[in-house]
Amino acid sequence: MPTFQNTVTIARPADEVFAFLADLGNIPKWNYAIERTVPTSPGLAGVGATYRQTRTIPRRSEETLQITVFEPPGCLTVSGQLGPFQATTSYLLQPVTGGTQLTNDVELDPVSALLRPAGPLVVPRIKQAVAGNLSALNSCWKPAAQLPGAI
Repeated sequence: MPTFQNTVTIARPADEVFAFLADLGNIPKWNYAIERTVPTSPGLAGVGATYRQTRTIPRRSEETLQITVFEPPGCLTVSGQLGPFQATTSYLLQPVTGGTQLTNDVELDPVSALLRPAGPLVVPRIKQAVAGNLSALNSCWKPAAQLPGAI
């Protein structure tokens, strides 16, 4: 099963970053390949919560997601089919000077045996795209000078 990891520092406290990530409806704000993500189960985000999302890249598709680990503000894991892969995506959040270090671990298992040989070939491109998406998380918040109460 191909895996990869990306790490980014986000200039926000861990509890804010966790809350933003755990609201899977925010995914289209930072992932250019996703058009929308909507809950399909009642209630708030937590273990067992399910979602459906519409992917536009590499081709239009519907995907289902489920939160499998929900430990605010330190760990969030989401599993589901992402494109041609069954995926498990984990987010580990650690407070650091100036914000939060976010480490994203991704496990990809091709859903088709025909895709297994291609897995190791496409993972570097997927890792690069995910790194870009994670970097986009910093732009999801207003600069501190624009936040209410900021000096």
